[in-house]
Amino acid sequence: MARSIVRTKRVYDEPSESDGQRILVERLWPRGVRKEDAHIDLWAKEVSPSPDLRKWYGHEPAKWAEFQKRYRAELDKNAAAVDALLALVRKGPTTLIYSARDEERNSAGLLAAYLQERL
Repeated sequence: MARSIVRTKRVYDEPSESDGQRILVERLWPRGVRKEDAHIDLWAKEVSPSPDLRKWYGHEPAKWAEFQKRYRAELDKNAAAVDALLALVRKGPTTLIYSARDEERNSAGLLAAYLQERL
């Protein structure tokens, strides 16, 4: 069986067939996006960073290294939600949808790498 690949994409980018299942991995619904326009198959709030971690990080690049450690620790403690997400990822193409402006340093990218490591 081919190994599943987890991609990421901003919610503001156009959905495409190649996205496969689109899973929103944000705690809050993205600003300015209507639910019917987002083409989201699942909203997996439970795997997003905790409100405290999200507020602490504040998308400050200088905090990125520490954010990664803290978020991975949260994911390690959240095995049931991570396992449920992995089960979905194993079913086929999956795109984790996020709203952050920074396309290199965001929780969805980190989550995608975390999931990839466990496949």
